[in-house]
Amino acid sequence: MSHHQKLSETPTVHETARVEKSTLGRYTEIAEGCRVTETVVGDYSYMMENCMAWCVEIGKFSNIAAYVRMNATHHPLERPTLHHFTYRASDYFDDAEYETDFFAARRAKKVRIGHDTWLGHGSTILPGVTVGDGAAVGSGAVVTKDVAPYTVVAGVPAKPLRERFDRKTVERYQALSWWDWDHVRLRAALDDFRHLSAEAFLEKHER
Repeated sequence: MSHHQKLSETPTVHETARVEKSTLGRYTEIAEGCRVTETVVGDYSYMMENCMAWCVEIGKFSNIAAYVRMNATHHPLERPTLHHFTYRASDYFDDAEYETDFFAARRAKKVRIGHDTWLGHGSTILPGVTVGDGAAVGSGAVVTKDVAPYTVVAGVPAKPLRERFDRKTVERYQALSWWDWDHVRLRAALDDFRHLSAEAFLEKHER
C-alpha cells in the first residue's frame, strides 16, 4: 500500500480492479488486479493486489493481503462431469440456459468476514464460511469452517493455532465495538491503539 496516498470518504479503486454490483464503504481501498463482485466492503477495509471476492460481506477494518480468494466456488462433484458447461450451458449451446438453481444455491453460501480481521497472503475462504471479528488467517490457509472471533488459524485445512485474547476480553471488545466509532473519535484514540495493552485499552474506553 502506497503510504503517500491519502484515503478518503470516497473509496479508492485501482484502475485495473474490477468492481461489479458491490458496495464500498468509506476509507476503503481496492488495489490493482482485484475482482470484486456482489460484495459489501465495510468502512476502512482494504484488499491488496489480485484478490477475488464473490458474494462476500466484509466488516470494517478488515486487512486483506494480496491474492486472497473469498468464496472460492465449487464444482459439482456428484455429477457425471465437473465442467461448467452443465450449469453455464448457454455459453456453449444456443438452445440451452443457465441453471439458475445452481447459481442460487451458490449465492446462498455467502462468506462473511468480521470487523478488524486479517486474511494473510494467498489464503482461501470457502463458501458459507464466517470469519469472526478480530480473527487472523495465516498465509496460504484454506478456511473450510467458521473461525471464532479473535482466533488465529493457519494450515490446509485451517486449524486454530491460538486465541488472541481470553474469552472475557473478546466479549468486552465485541461489546465495545470500537470499529463503529466515527473518524474523529478514532483519531483521538490513535495513541491508545498504538501504546495501550488490550486490557488497558478496554479499561480506558469502556467508561
